[in-house]
Amino acid sequence: MHSSYIERVVNLMDPAGDVLLNMSREQALEAVGSGDAGRVRAIDGQFAILHQHGKTVRMARSIGRPMRYFLAKQTAGPCLVVAERISELADWLKANGMGDQFHPSYTRMVPAHHVTELSLLGCPDPNPIYTRFLAPERNSLPADLDEIGRTYIGALQTELDRWLETIDRQAPIGVLFSGGIDSGSVFLALYDLLLKRGESPARLKAFTLSVAGQGDDVAQSREFLDRLGLGLFLEVIEAPAVAELADTVRVIEDYKPLDVQSGAMALTLCRGIRERHPDWTWLVDGDGGDENLKDYPIEDNPELTIRSVLNNLMLYQEGWGVHAVKHSLTFSGGQSRGHVRSFAPAKSLGFRGFSPYALPSVIAVAESIPFIELTGWDHQKLYALKGEVVGRGVRAVTGLEMPLFEKRRFQHGSMDRGSFAARFPDAEGAYRAEFLRQFA
Repeated sequence: MHSSYIERVVNLMDPAGDVLLNMSREQALEAVGSGDAGRVRAIDGQFAILHQHGKTVRMARSIGRPMRYFLAKQTAGPCLVVAERISELADWLKANGMGDQFHPSYTRMVPAHHVTELSLLGCPDPNPIYTRFLAPERNSLPADLDEIGRTYIGALQTELDRWLETIDRQAPIGVLFSGGIDSGSVFLALYDLLLKRGESPARLKAFTLSVAGQGDDVAQSREFLDRLGLGLFLEVIEAPAVAELADTVRVIEDYKPLDVQSGAMALTLCRGIRERHPDWTWLVDGDGGDENLKDYPIEDNPELTIRSVLNNLMLYQEGWGVHAVKHSLTFSGGQSRGHVRSFAPAKSLGFRGFSPYALPSVIAVAESIPFIELTGWDHQKLYALKGEVVGRGVRAVTGLEMPLFEKRRFQHGSMDRGSFAARFPDAEGAYRAEFLRQFA
């Protein structure tokens, strides 16, 4: 028995992976170290930050960057290993003689929008303490669609403007583009911003995926841009086949069918971009737009009702909450879990991704929308709301009339439906089995 345990923290997170928009890394580190929710909320950007003070470790992240940890046992005391990926945790433990302690279910994800505090005190391991730092005031916007759209897309463009300040003014920027509401609004907000900043919009590309010459997204993307006289920005990435299920599970390290399917398309698209553009760095996407405007078919999920969707704070972003029985300690919940479908494929190909709709400041505006007042608990009104809000917002902020098309998932627009069904089963079991096989 040791009268005094020796704590050890191994931080494998690369600080360069953070996108900090309003403060230095040192300031952000101090904010997380304080444990003060208000100070952490003041961090603007896409981040995952760890601060250690003696035996106390505090970690905080936004949705846009995953952060996982594993608490290993040593005779001298606990060893906390922190990384983006489960495989990084496993590799470090194996390399340091602790591989027999590893199992993927023993890893933990820092939930987005909470400061996670751990005390390295030895055995038994104390439970982490979660302190929420993103707590938007709900229903604070008036039930005025024009005002809501202006505020929402205004927040999106403000964050994009701050992001542009952090990258080279000549660096090319790619938007993962389907011609849908989310990727379309991000593209138009960036195009408008570059003109306002006096910078050339020629650095922009709208990358659209077509697998085996199929899918509806290419026609939709072309029509979207042609209506605005911006067709020259479209670049179609043709892929002979979609990424294999096993390959996608390896990259995103998850087994949720919809996330694996979307991740397969993102991986295929990013591979095609990398083959054509070996030196490309920056990719921007519209991930998070559906979650913000609660635009998922409630009927497809037997666990949900419109009342649970509209009554629960950030349900689609965070799941049922960190203290709920259904919360996954290994994966977190909602988009806090699912965002790896966008982050990991881009990272695996050497890109640096940015998801402005998933930033805390934009999410906070979305949560301030009076959804109940605007929809009266009507499903169809909720599903129509996103197009109304974003379309009006793009018009107010950029002066552009954004084409609006019927919602379609990424994985359903990039290849033939029959080919897609043959490649990706509906049941979760096949995906889960592949995930466990890779960590056997």
